[in-house]
Amino acid sequence: MREPWSTALESGDPEAAWELLLERYRRLIFGAIRHYVRDHDDVMDVFARVCAALHANDFARLRRYLAEPDHRARFSTWLVAVVHNQTIDWLRHRDGRGRLPIPPIPLAPLRQPIFELVFLKHRTHAETFELLRARARPDLSFHEFAGELRETYRAVRTARPHWLLAGLTAPGPEPGPDRQDPAEVEERTGLLARALESLPPDDHLVVQLYVVEEMAAGEVARIVGLPNAKAVYNRVYRSLAAIRARLAAARISPGDL
Repeated sequence: MREPWSTALESGDPEAAWELLLERYRRLIFGAIRHYVRDHDDVMDVFARVCAALHANDFARLRRYLAEPDHRARFSTWLVAVVHNQTIDWLRHRDGRGRLPIPPIPLAPLRQPIFELVFLKHRTHAETFELLRARARPDLSFHEFAGELRETYRAVRTARPHWLLAGLTAPGPEPGPDRQDPAEVEERTGLLARALESLPPDDHLVVQLYVVEEMAAGEVARIVGLPNAKAVYNRVYRSLAAIRARLAAARISPGDL
């Protein structure tokens, strides 16, 4: 189903398309930026960078997305990936870093390229599998890949739990005089992190893949080693209920995050 912004862009009214896109996704963009930077001026700098990137060359990025015959991700997911990449580029320029840090734990040889392709370059799992087969492991089976992918997620969860947390928190409010106290936000975020960390490792991984990565339940089942999609649904519902109960005990509702 076409959205108003895409209809306007395809009909030759790019400025109207831009206004419609910002009206629809402004909060999402700000929320994605705030997963990485909190200072108001920094947030606005990154927002300007994201807008410039999307606006560049007569909205080339947006036009390429619309021209894809088969979209691998929803537009909101694609947009968050663009925001992520632009934010990281901005941080590298500001801090002089050449790349994102690798988890400070050893990664087995096959898990290193999986980490780089999935977490740094935002390739889908199917793309990652095919790239590994094409580049280095033509004999790689999907069963072996799924096991290595599962262990890579577990390694990242151990080394960088806040990456998983970022995907589960709701977009923050837009800048304004009524925005929440950063200290309160930090306290609530910490409570959510502890609630997630209280889950058994496999349950946390299922929540990450199904809720955050938006993978199909059947694919999650294959990766994690569950018998079927129903088992995934059961784990997700049980895990989210446990998280909600823990937050409710701390008098925090989902709307507070």
